[in-house]
Amino acid sequence: MDYRLSPELEELRRTVEEFAHEVVAPKIGDFYERHEFPYEIVREMGRMGLFGLPFPEEYGGMGGDYLALGVALEELARVDSSVAITLEAGVSLGAMPIHRYGTEAQKREWLPRLCSGELLGAFGLTEPDGGSDAGATRTTARLDASTNEWVVNGTKCFITNSGTDITGLVTVTAVTGRSPDGKPQISSIIVPSGTPGFTIAAPYSKVGWNASDTRELSFSDVRVPAANLLGEEGRGYAQFLRILDEGRIAIAALATGLAQGCVDESVKYAKERHAFGKPIAANQAIQFKIADMEMKAHTARLAWRDAAARLVAGEPFKKEAALAKLHSSTIAVDNAREATQIHGGYGFMNEYPVARMWRDSKILEIGEGTSEVQRMLIARELGLVG
Repeated sequence: MDYRLSPELEELRRTVEEFAHEVVAPKIGDFYERHEFPYEIVREMGRMGLFGLPFPEEYGGMGGDYLALGVALEELARVDSSVAITLEAGVSLGAMPIHRYGTEAQKREWLPRLCSGELLGAFGLTEPDGGSDAGATRTTARLDASTNEWVVNGTKCFITNSGTDITGLVTVTAVTGRSPDGKPQISSIIVPSGTPGFTIAAPYSKVGWNASDTRELSFSDVRVPAANLLGEEGRGYAQFLRILDEGRIAIAALATGLAQGCVDESVKYAKERHAFGKPIAANQAIQFKIADMEMKAHTARLAWRDAAARLVAGEPFKKEAALAKLHSSTIAVDNAREATQIHGGYGFMNEYPVARMWRDSKILEIGEGTSEVQRMLIARELGLVG
């Protein structure tokens, strides 16, 4: 298979690369240090059409696919992951559930504004007692027949894009009933921002991704119309498993970008930094480190593009998405560690991009399915059952 980009995708890649270096790079460090959401940058991303990349033109999208989204995410993450995760979560977790499972009315209401970046969407899945075990959802929603409204109660945590000034909705997974064997039936419900009883906590103090928005959410007798049910009642669990499978490809592309950014910064620094009368790039120990980093980034790129190609072609991709996510997140951490080591004391200073990359890399082994969950999924797809 040929994983070289088409002329159209290569043009997209160059456009996003230029934007990342000319617009994001000069500004993002200040936002990061202030733990401030970069609204100006996000608005520009919206004007570029990045939030609409994989959606049909009839809903305000760009008519692309997940491969196009991955290309954009990789180029953004080569410079900064806070901006990249804002796009990834806004598309894969915010808008994609509505595109995949929404009614025509829901799509017409939400997708044009989500595609333009006017609004951001969020995905309320993780709870304090249910991350990897998402089937342990405790948030509930009951249908009040007298008003034809869902009444939502519960708490969600670690939710990206959920508390910005432009957040328009959160899709919440909630138990809406029980099957005959007693297992919870989970449904997805759209909760618009500003709905009474919907409370958004202050931003978390995070190790990394400091210029992205992450919050805890609580729902106390939150009422929304029955028409806000997303997809079929009781099918929310199956829906979000599909959404996470797709999202892992996007996270793999983001992780690949971070890993490649570590290579970029290390090559630049090794040529500029002199020790013992010569640039450290002349030292074979440094050369070999960077060569290994490049090898890892290259193989991660092949992995996420393979998974994306299978998704776009309508082929099974669950195992490939898990492989790509597991491999790319692992090598992102590896490359960030090596880049910091190459930079020495300067790698520990926040003014250098590799300091951000080191802080941002670890979450990639946790978010959208931990590395342990990816191994479990891969083993399952190989027919290994416990």
